[in-house]
Amino acid sequence: MKLIECVPNFSEGRDLKKIQTITDAIETVPGITLLDVDPGEDTNRTVVTIVGEPDAVAEAAFIGIQAASKVLDMRNHKGAHARMGATDVCPFIPVSGVTMDACVAVSKAVGKRVGSELGIPVYMYENSAQKNERQNLAIVRSGEYEGLEEKLRDPEWEPDFGPAEFNPSAGATAIGAREFLIAYNINLNTKDKRLATDIAFELREKGRSKRIPSPYSKNLMDGEIVRYDDGKPVKVPGMFKDVKAVGWIIETYNRAQISINFTNYNVSPVHEVFDAACILAEARGLRVTGSELVGLIPLEAIKHAGIHYLKKQGHTPGVPEAELVEAAVQSLGLNDVAPFIPKEKIIEYAVQNEEGNLMNSTMKAFVQELSTNSPAPGGGSVAALAGSLAGGLAAMVAALTHEKKGYELTRDEMESIGTEAQALKDRLAKLVDEDTEAFNRMMDAGRLPSKSEEEKSVKAEAQESAGKLGVNIPMETSESAFRILEMASVLVEKGNPNSVSDAGVAGEMAHGAVRGGIMNVMINLPGIHDAGFVQDATEKAQNLLAKADELHAEVFTKTMTAITGK
Repeated sequence: MKLIECVPNFSEGRDLKKIQTITDAIETVPGITLLDVDPGEDTNRTVVTIVGEPDAVAEAAFIGIQAASKVLDMRNHKGAHARMGATDVCPFIPVSGVTMDACVAVSKAVGKRVGSELGIPVYMYENSAQKNERQNLAIVRSGEYEGLEEKLRDPEWEPDFGPAEFNPSAGATAIGAREFLIAYNINLNTKDKRLATDIAFELREKGRSKRIPSPYSKNLMDGEIVRYDDGKPVKVPGMFKDVKAVGWIIETYNRAQISINFTNYNVSPVHEVFDAACILAEARGLRVTGSELVGLIPLEAIKHAGIHYLKKQGHTPGVPEAELVEAAVQSLGLNDVAPFIPKEKIIEYAVQNEEGNLMNSTMKAFVQELSTNSPAPGGGSVAALAGSLAGGLAAMVAALTHEKKGYELTRDEMESIGTEAQALKDRLAKLVDEDTEAFNRMMDAGRLPSKSEEEKSVKAEAQESAGKLGVNIPMETSESAFRILEMASVLVEKGNPNSVSDAGVAGEMAHGAVRGGIMNVMINLPGIHDAGFVQDATEKAQNLLAKADELHAEVFTKTMTAITGK
């Protein structure tokens, strides 16, 4: 899934009717999920979390900013939180299948619309900043709403988009792109806040003030602070970049916690910080009892943790996604203070719409639907399913080989094959539904009206776009299945000999998936007018088919030789 998150902050946290007016407007946009609405009375501010595909989230963000500009009036706003506009800040965050550059592009497109269509001054910040000094939100927001009118008169503070004129009711808005922020707490078996803070200082990037060790205490916080000549404390950097942390007491849980914000979990993964916290806690006579996720977490972060802990146990990480998630949940102790429910806490799972998906039906129901006179699902979906089954078999043989005594020298290779096979299995399973959706899009495009010249043009464009999708999906099926066929070739030779027939069947299913996908590519090409696209797809399909047929013959021969000895 291509998913981005948007977290607009609206300057209203007390009038629930106004808040609902804004969120109702956001929810009119199809293709987005409104994950959370968090109003704060003291701050007089509401944080809204939206997730979906980039175009849909961009539209929802604009609609939300537009609604806020109509129902909120900054002239009447007071609150504890810094702010400069009705929509104070609107960040876009990559979640899965989307780069930071793509989020920057989305933020700039939305900023341009807000400035030109709504007449609101817009400042781009963080990764979207068009001037280095505007990366920091605190600097952009300096002076807040009360100082905005004068600020806009300064040429140095001309907005990136929109008029350099004071908008008294809407103020100004900061729009940008940033990394996903994970809010996470590590639980300790103590009520001593100082010990939790001591560990937090060790972990966080900012580190701590350097101290002369006290002869009377082992606690690093008890020594005298070392200072520069100007009186400022000398700082000792912490262990992890892009990590912020403090220690605090949670009375509800009757314990101390290390409260952590990960501003870039790819730089400092959650599991590495957790493991370090365990070591630091033990050195202070404490135990980490588990951890707690505040809000949501990307699936990638959880999977990386699952892979890490399975490897530490000597097991292959080439297991189904659900097992990776379970390994992470258990190893991080995410059920320590409250149940960790993946469908609610993992962002990709929270936004999945499983209704009507073929792969969420039983095999019997799928075959029943397949056998009706409905044209979809059809051969493309069956080819993807065959490829997914092949991937599952390849992952199974790799796992059985990884665990087999006497095959230690192949473990790294089997781990690599198993992990990749699991990923391909899951992707091909999604292609079962995507192939059906592609077919339905072609049908829908064909039904568009074509009376006027404008309607004819819109229909032709829709048919061309749908036709290319109808080629690209089965092409991906074929390419993915061919990779599994290559794995089967390795597994027949190097895999667990007791599973050689399984590896051979994986090869058969993968070959069928390659050929089935190519058939669907070729049948959809005649409807496409882009000659360059047609030529490239034809050449790719022919080359792939030739390679698959040759490799399949080799795999079949090797399998039968291994089975019969002839």
